[in-house]
Amino acid sequence: MLAFTTALLTALPLTFGGVDPAPVGIDEAAPVITRDDIVIDAPLSRVWRTQTDVENWPAWQPAVSSSVKQTPGALRPGSSWVWSTEGLNDIASTVEQVQPKRRIVWGGPAQGITAVHVWTFTKTEDGVHVHTEESWTGDPVSANTAYLQEALDESLDDWLHNLKRESERESKRKSGPGSRVRP
Repeated sequence: MLAFTTALLTALPLTFGGVDPAPVGIDEAAPVITRDDIVIDAPLSRVWRTQTDVENWPAWQPAVSSSVKQTPGALRPGSSWVWSTEGLNDIASTVEQVQPKRRIVWGGPAQGITAVHVWTFTKTEDGVHVHTEESWTGDPVSANTAYLQEALDESLDDWLHNLKRESERESKRKSGPGSRVRP
């Protein structure tokens, strides 16, 4: 009985919303790292939903040609999907950490490149501040660092602007006379 009680007490902080686990981050020693930010004039719930609806990415991300979830339901640690973008085919991404409407981290391999991608979302007076950072490691990265650095910089900049356009477009479409843009 003592062992059971000890185990139960040890698990309580996890079960009842104790301290968040230490944040998972990018590989700070990676040869390619990109960080970028944008402010989106839309509700946080809409920006989060747009970004985490991975199967809908091809509808608003021109560079994403396909994205298929392998696990049902909302993204959570262990959720995975396979997607293709900008010549990288069959990227197998897996969620490492999620704090709903605040932070999501995923990563995985693609053609010898291992990526870790962190997204943070912060509600502000002007809408939502989105910060993203991604690291790439692997033999292809070491062999062509300058080219892949430029490619990742451009890709994340495009991603953020597409996320902004889609989230704000949805806000404008749903707003009308007398309606509020940020519910």
